[in-house]
Amino acid sequence: MAEVRKKEKVEKYNIDEMAVKKNEKEKPKKVEKKNSKKNNKKKVKEEKKSLWVRFRIFCHGVKSEFTKIHWPSKKDMVRYSIASIFFIIFCALFFYLINVIFALVQTLFN
Repeated sequence: MAEVRKKEKVEKYNIDEMAVKKNEKEKPKKVEKKNSKKNNKKKVKEEKKSLWVRFRIFCHGVKSEFTKIHWPSKKDMVRYSIASIFFIIFCALFFYLINVIFALVQTLFN
């Protein structure tokens, strides 16, 4: 078994094969990039639409996204509002107390 594992490691890290694989991968990408640039130019020409058509597409998108919104109920809104108010009051008191403590410490050392 040890011999099999050694062979797999040697085959796995064969530098010559890795170099060949890299060269094979790079060539198609360059060709695809050239073709994609040509296709992009064609798409840009085809995509030019009138202002009215683009506005209608935008409105349709807004409408479809608006239907996905989950609106909270009145009960939930009251609960969230109360929680927010209590959190604001807590933070205000916390920072006020910190300010008072630092003021007392400052007066003691001056």
